Amino acid sequence: MRSMFSNISRSLVAIVVITLFFGFLYAFAGTGVAQLFFRHQADGSISANGSTLIGQNWNGYSTTKILHPQWFHGRPDEDNPLVATGKPGESGSSNLAPRSKVLLENVHALVVAWHKVGVDPTTDLVTSSGSGIDPDISSADALVQIPMVSKATGISPSRLRTLIKQETNGAQLGFLGAPYIVVLQLNEALAKLEK
Repeated sequence: MRSMFSNISRSLVAIVVITLFFGFLYAFAGTGVAQLFFRHQADGSISANGSTLIGQNWNGYSTTKILHPQWFHGRPDEDNPLVATGKPGESGSSNLAPRSKVLLENVHALVVAWHKVGVDPTTDLVTSSGSGIDPDISSADALVQIPMVSKATGISPSRLRTLIKQETNGAQLGFLGAPYIVVLQLNEALAKLEK
């Protein structure tokens, strides 16, 4: 009988200790590390125009146009990349197979749309990422859009190239990945440049 009470009391103590450790201390430690080393991401990176961590349409979009020539564009982020409703979408890719007829039709239609605004798009500008919500593009993706943006805004191509260079972030930790541009920040800088 004494052994049974001893086992029950040890079990109860273990439950309390494990609950305190994994339910509170571990969670607070994770939050503390996130705030200390990754504050921008932990706080959600929300600005007046959206988030720098999630790809979204720029605030001037409407349902009537696929591509707005006065702004830089990121990768398509919806099942149907030709729909630009301005409504927040679900995260995730379309899960269309590489040989999917629907995927090929969407990509072809998007290439045609880019050509209509005078851009010979890179592969990234007509295909979505694995997550479907990438917030950034490469310098090459931005540079091919310069003639379109320059024509629509009247800003010289050289000023736009300088802007792209200023908004280009280096590889993470100096060696992980490639340099990138957050489209939201590029468009925010472009909006200030226009004034």
